[in-house]
Amino acid sequence: MKRLVLLMLVLMLVLPVMAVQAQDDPVVLVMGSWRTEDIEQWGAMIEIFEAENPNIEIRFEPTLNTEYNTQIQTLLSAGEGPDLITCRPFDTSMLWYTELGGLADISDLPGLENFSDVALGAWATDDGSVVYCVPMATVIHGFIYNKDIFDDLGLEEPRTESEFFAVLDAIQAEDITPLAIATKDSWAITTMGFNNLWPNFCDGENTRLAMLSGEAKHTDQCFIDTFASVQRWAPYMPEGFQSIGYADTQQLFPLEMAAIYPAGSWEIPLFNSLAEFNMDAFRPYQPDDRDPEDCWIDDHVDIAVGMNVNTEHPEEARIFLEWLTTQEFAQAFFDNQPGFFPLGLHELAPPEDPLAAAFLSWRSECGSTIRLWDQRLRRNGEHDGYAVTRDNFPLLMNG
Repeated sequence: MKRLVLLMLVLMLVLPVMAVQAQDDPVVLVMGSWRTEDIEQWGAMIEIFEAENPNIEIRFEPTLNTEYNTQIQTLLSAGEGPDLITCRPFDTSMLWYTELGGLADISDLPGLENFSDVALGAWATDDGSVVYCVPMATVIHGFIYNKDIFDDLGLEEPRTESEFFAVLDAIQAEDITPLAIATKDSWAITTMGFNNLWPNFCDGENTRLAMLSGEAKHTDQCFIDTFASVQRWAPYMPEGFQSIGYADTQQLFPLEMAAIYPAGSWEIPLFNSLAEFNMDAFRPYQPDDRDPEDCWIDDHVDIAVGMNVNTEHPEEARIFLEWLTTQEFAQAFFDNQPGFFPLGLHELAPPEDPLAAAFLSWRSECGSTIRLWDQRLRRNGEHDGYAVTRDNFPLLMNG
């Protein structure tokens, strides 16, 4: 009897303490992403959120970019996956919402009024009635180069196709590899090659809209000219480029083993952390018969975050998503992720990073479009324009 009384006394003392500890434990939300490069940057942004929301802990757990889509689709099909899902634009995330039922409808989320219809449209149903991801940023395509090499050789930024290849010839004549790009990861040459150039060769957004309406075709001469121009890069790429991966090219350039990196602005944080030389960027070159000032850039709506419909913590996930719509987050994202340009309609301090400022300046010089296939043109299985090009581009580059 005494033992029973003693046990009850102990439980009376211990259980309230355990209950308080349980109440104090934060809710943990796992955030999936394809951006393995961003662990440190997201750590800094998450600190800001957690300081204001001590009852919520965000764990940023990215996956290799080439495996991310497949992994997310597999998990969502099984009713699993991270609480917070970094969303690709247009058709990929629409598949996750419509066919897999994995993304929650967040159309009523406070703060979405801080985005334009164009920004929201990348993560909404075709009729715009449902939004399933909070837009975050665009990325811009161009070329990042070793400014010290250009200065030493007296080279200027090329504007036309002829000028571009003259620059490559001058660099190669000094036994320096001109271009840090390869074909083992076929998406890289497709994205930083074809999507870099086609807007200037094919009249940008006008032709993309014509593709959507069926008035333009992938076999039109301007697209053939784009493929032909990128194919001309092959002799200027690293020796053995057929077996070199994307991650390797990310090292070749900052280690001064190549002079020019056909790039997206998303490379800026990595290169800033690795390169010990001066860098600059030039915009995609024009065909010789086009006015260099009549230009286009690929300013791609790239990244957003949604909520897994099966999360066990929807209330906390919505709190985080609402924070992503704020001025505070937009500025933090801009400061920590130079090269990603926030989509919110917020007034932000201009970028301090000179490379980011260079990319951003092209918006005032050129018209803007997005990657050719991402809206509606990659839904149809064997007729997925992106997959067809991605799978065949290495064959073209390899002769």
